[in-house]
Order: sequence, then C-alpha cells, then structure tokens
Amino acid sequence: MKTQVEREGIVTLTDDAAAVAARNADFWNDDLRPCTTAEHDWRASRFASLWIGMCLCIPTWSLAGGMIDAGMSWWEAVLTLLSGSLVVLIPILLVAHAGTRYGIPYPVFARLWFGTRGAHLPALARAVIGAGWFGINAWFGGLALDAIAGRIAPAWSSFGGHIAVAFAAFWLLNVAIAMRGPQAIGRLAAFAAPTLGIAALALFAWGLSAAGGVGPMLAAPPKLQGVAFWIAFFPLMIGVVAFWATLALNIPDFSRYAVSQRAQLRGQLVMPIVMALFGFVAIAVTSATVVVFGKALWNPVELLVRFPTVVVLIGGVLVILSSITINVGANVMAPARAFENLWPNKVTFATGAIVTGVLALAMQPWFVLERYGNYVFLWLGTYGTLLGPFDGIAIADYWLVRKLRLDLVGLYSPGARYDYARGWNVRAIVALVVGWLPPLVGLWYAPLHFLWSGGWLFSIVVAGFAYAWFMRADKSRISADEYAAITEVDDLALSAPT
Repeated sequence: MKTQVEREGIVTLTDDAAAVAARNADFWNDDLRPCTTAEHDWRASRFASLWIGMCLCIPTWSLAGGMIDAGMSWWEAVLTLLSGSLVVLIPILLVAHAGTRYGIPYPVFARLWFGTRGAHLPALARAVIGAGWFGINAWFGGLALDAIAGRIAPAWSSFGGHIAVAFAAFWLLNVAIAMRGPQAIGRLAAFAAPTLGIAALALFAWGLSAAGGVGPMLAAPPKLQGVAFWIAFFPLMIGVVAFWATLALNIPDFSRYAVSQRAQLRGQLVMPIVMALFGFVAIAVTSATVVVFGKALWNPVELLVRFPTVVVLIGGVLVILSSITINVGANVMAPARAFENLWPNKVTFATGAIVTGVLALAMQPWFVLERYGNYVFLWLGTYGTLLGPFDGIAIADYWLVRKLRLDLVGLYSPGARYDYARGWNVRAIVALVVGWLPPLVGLWYAPLHFLWSGGWLFSIVVAGFAYAWFMRADKSRISADEYAAITEVDDLALSAPT
C-alpha cells in the first residue's frame, strides 16, 4: 500500500497515512508531523536571511574577536574562522538534505537512528547545549541592560548585586517572549540583525579613527610563532566548528520547509561568507582595542561601556535586541521541541521554553564568559565533543545505511521498523560510546591531547563509521523494492533512490 508520495525529490504522507499516523498521540502533534507539500515554501533567500541573522550576533563577535586575545594576528584569526565555518558546513548540508526530503523536524529524524524512545537522548543532548546558548545570550543582554541602567542612574552601579539583578530581569524577559514561540519576534528579528551589522560597521569606523588608520588598527602582533600557531589553530578551528555543531544536528527543523534541495543548498552557502566578513570586523575592532586600550576587549559589552552615554544607550539596546532575537529565534526552538517530544500530548512549546530557561541558569553563563579560554576550550570544545558522535551517526544512517530511503509512517508508529528494541537502537548507543572514546583518551593521556582538542572531528568520524558497520545488515533498512512499494513517485523524471 502506498503511504507516501515523492514529488521532485520531496516526500510527503498520503492523506490516509497521515490520518492513521496522527492517531498515535505519543509520537505525533502539529509540531512534530511531516510537512505538507504547501509547507515546503522556503526559498534560497529565506535560508540566506536565516543564516545572516544567526551569524550577526554577539557570540560570533566574541568568538572571532577573542582570537586576538588568544595571540593570533588579524589574518590568522580570519583564516581560522573561515576554515572552521567551511568544515562545519559539510555536515550541516548533509543533515539538511534529510529535513528537506522528508519534511521532518530534528526530534523525529533522531528516531530513525536511535529509535522511537532512544531519540530522546540526542534530542535532549541538543537541548542542553541550546539552553547553554540561551544563558550566554541572556548574560550578554543582562550586561547591556546593566550598562544602560548604570548610565541612566549612576547610583545603580554602587548596588552590590546590580549585575545579577539586570541579568535576572533580562532572563525573565527572554523566557516570557520565548513562551510565545519564535513567531513572537518575527518583525523584530528582521530588524535586529541588519541593525547589529550597521553597529558593527560603526565600531569598525571608530577603530580606524582611534587606532590611526588601517595599518595601526590591524597591527596587533601575533604572539604565536611556528609550532605554537598550529597548536592553537587546531582547537580554535574546532571551536568554530563546535559553534555551529548544534545547527549541524537540528538543521532539519529549518530545512524541512525548503521548496527544494537546491534552495536550501544555495541559501546555506552564505554562512561561511557572512561568518568571515562579520568576523573580520570583530577581529579588526578587537585588534584596535589592543592599540587604544592596551588589551584585547573581545567582550563587546566591555568595549561598549568605554564610550559616551549616548553610545552606551544605543549600543546597549542593540545588544539587547540581538540577544532576544537569537535566543527566541534559534536557541529555544530545539530545546523546547525536545522537551515537547518527551510527552507530545502533555508538554507544550511554552512549557519547554520555561524548562530551557531554567536549564540555562544551571549552565552558569557568567563562568563561561569570564575568560576566552572558558568560552572556546571549555564550552565550545567540550560540547563539540559531546555532539560529534550524534552528527556522525545521523550522517552515516541517512547516507550510508538508509541510502536516503525512509518509511515516514514508521517514524510515527509504535512497534514499527524504527522501534528497534522497545524503542531503543542499542547499536546507536554503542556507536555513541565508541565515538567518545578517542577524545576521552586524549583528555586522560597528555601525549595524545590533540584527540581531545579536536574532539568533534575525531568523534564524528569514529562514531559514523562504527555506526555504519554495526547497522550494515539491520532489518530496519528499506530496499529499493520496498521503497517503491510504499512510495508513489509523482514525477516521471525521478525514480526511487538507489
């Protein structure tokens, strides 16, 4: 019986199959169901706008600018940023293909490789990281709010807990807006990213003037020579990769709406370009702060407070708007959906947003942003290693094991082919552990520390190949004939994937 229809490379459920799948309340709700044909309406420009909005944010500025503090010259920092962005774009595009082809969000995609119940494991891992980013952006916004309050009412800064109060107020504001869903900041998001870009250019102009020209502005000397540079380059590049490792997992949450594979591919190719351009501005300005203030100010709020009051007010508002939009638009969706996926008929998106906010506090963003080393090596490096095996398993499952052939109804049906052992794919769990082993060896054995420094890279490769080997004869795979039996191909120019 035909349960799904393939049109121009996009697969949707038939009306009858959708009606049957919708009866399984523990697996189906309006956020988790596959997209309909009409909902595949995102063109390349929409994806380009999405990436521009996500790249033009305060954490990107800090990631790029901090490379000057780590001892790199401006061109070494740009090279590192561009290299990492190009590397992580590969898994992003590979995973995005599945979202576009089958119209499924990340928690449902994870059922494919971990099982209908086991999918909670990768979904919750992604949720924890998303909550951490929520806290980091809330901390930036709280610092900006504190700076504004201190300029409006000078007595504010004499209050001992002023930063904590500002952060708490901004955190509450973020959670309240997030409860309404990403659509709550639709117009605000369209305004915030371009405005932040203009503000970044204004800071670039300030750096040119204050440092005395392009030459002096970019003259911060590299502190890393020879082998020392490469020792720093590798973990910093992996830090850039880890910066987007979360999106490499849950990109189906966005790519599921693509009108075609070509649209999502073309739109997402802007990411490394935008990262390099915005990163260069951040790197140049941070380099200028070395000339002007004698040290690299990689935290933009720390730089902001050194300007006159009117600049602090305007810049603080921009930091606040940026933090809200990136939090509500990107950092809440995956965690809230993951918690919602635990009990689809009981937990709402709003409840998931509240849980995300509470979890963000437990991640202690104030400690993460205390030092650049904490931000890149402790935060980005550690969670990159955590997520690497999930990325490897997802890519290996879709491209090597399934060869692009899925049974959509099975993803929403208890006891079906993706149920594995009572909802858990033990092979995926073993591959996950195997993927973590090389970085852990590097953490515990100093001569092999490079395995920990490059944890994401080694874990994604090892876990991916291990999973493909474990699953090479698994009965959940669909042959070309089985795919043809359940799929109506509504385009003579296409055939079932082989």
